[in-house]
Amino acid sequence: MRATEEPTVDVVIVGAGNAALCSAIAASENGSKVLVLEKGPEHKRGGNSFFTDGAIRCAYNDIYGLQSVIPELTDEVIQGTVMPTYQESDFMDDLKRVTKGKSDPALAQQLVIESFPTIQWMHKQGVVFELNENQYFVEQGKRQFWGGLPMKTERKGIGLIETLFNRAIELGVDVWYGARAIEIQTEGGKASAVVVEKDGTNLQVKTKVVVLACGGFEANTEKRMEHIGQEWEKAVVRGSEYNTGDGLEMALAIGAQAYGDWSGCHAHTTDYEAPRVGDYAKPGDIYKKSSYPLGLIVNTGGKRFVDEGADFRNYTYAKYGKETLKQPNQKAFQLFDAQVRSHLRTEYDLEEATCLKADTLDGLAEKMGIDTTAFKETVETYNQAVQEGDYNPGIKDGKSTKGVTPPKSNWALRFKQAPFYAYPVTCGITFTFGGIHVSPEGEVLDKEETPLPGVFAAGEMVGGLFYHNYPGGSGLMSGAVFGKLAGESAARFVKRREQEGVRVGGQNLDSDRTY
Repeated sequence: MRATEEPTVDVVIVGAGNAALCSAIAASENGSKVLVLEKGPEHKRGGNSFFTDGAIRCAYNDIYGLQSVIPELTDEVIQGTVMPTYQESDFMDDLKRVTKGKSDPALAQQLVIESFPTIQWMHKQGVVFELNENQYFVEQGKRQFWGGLPMKTERKGIGLIETLFNRAIELGVDVWYGARAIEIQTEGGKASAVVVEKDGTNLQVKTKVVVLACGGFEANTEKRMEHIGQEWEKAVVRGSEYNTGDGLEMALAIGAQAYGDWSGCHAHTTDYEAPRVGDYAKPGDIYKKSSYPLGLIVNTGGKRFVDEGADFRNYTYAKYGKETLKQPNQKAFQLFDAQVRSHLRTEYDLEEATCLKADTLDGLAEKMGIDTTAFKETVETYNQAVQEGDYNPGIKDGKSTKGVTPPKSNWALRFKQAPFYAYPVTCGITFTFGGIHVSPEGEVLDKEETPLPGVFAAGEMVGGLFYHNYPGGSGLMSGAVFGKLAGESAARFVKRREQEGVRVGGQNLDSDRTY
């Protein structure tokens, strides 16, 4: 298609990340002609999904359930692996627990129940899954997995996006790059067209269905400050620079119901020297810092401010970034000693990691640029509070502190063995929790909770799933689940309209039409 034409397609999908591409593939598989609109240029395609480390949460039941989607998981590998079961009830419990019971029950149930079937569907589309090397510790010669997140996509988000794009193109999905959707038009109460800004002009793309899957507003400074707080002005954007809330604005303009936690977001501690927006030359979530449960976190005043060992990092990292943002200069330091240094995740060993190292606490405080007396007092108070017990990073070991605030509830070792390490961190925003109300099938709902005909949504735009916090890996899973469902629903809607003899733009939309 030339950009100067006024084309007609069955389904227009706004966005080109995991959710959007799953939607495009599902709609195409079910007979629809699909156009994907990517706001960025081709070399910056893929949305936030491009920047993830590929970890994806699903209710896999037990280790044998994963064999159908992870080729490397042979019987021999299983013999050397300890992996806790993770059933639908476990996923639901985690989701309810970290969102303080606020996750929309219908959406949560759909996410949980459809999680593993969607993984199997993705596998059939060519997505390669593998064991997540950042989710186990070696104990007694066996890999001990923890935190309900044993699986990731091969080559992280890069591999995921590449595979989904290849499959979409194989199915005949058309993709426009540098194409910003700015308006949904309706006719007779149904979606009829999308206005697209491309190559300096506005183009009307006529359609029967619009699927919105173009992310939240995390890359929009003004919207962050308006909805989340003034302190979010300078937060690092960990992913796509193009997620500025366009889809939300378009949906609200045609009567969609705003829904969910608009004052909340997924925020992770990230390297203090990380780029201010996602670097497409260095994707893969390489700047995050996730091994803090094994160490200590102090602010620039040398004081601890969170319970580092409250839970596995999968259940705390999305909220601890926010706590870092509240500290002076929006800066903190993750501290580790020689006892745990070998257990840190791979991102701590990358050349991009900012690392301060010293053989004494005085030397470390000097390199951190903080008050030595206050820092040493914090460490001494913590060390005196550490209780005896068996240390095991593969489980919540209960090895804790007593009589110190904040406590450390698990993995509390005395900070005493040189050399000592400090990693300066700040807050990085990943995605916003506020979105629009959708049905479990992906239909966009109005304020009376009635579907807006021909308008569907998926991915970060689905409001009501996450509040306060989120279980690690459930963002990718949600994108895939609701992306697939929205694509399937869109294709069914197209067929219904065709059966009703609907005409769009005065033309019959025959299934054999080429574009």
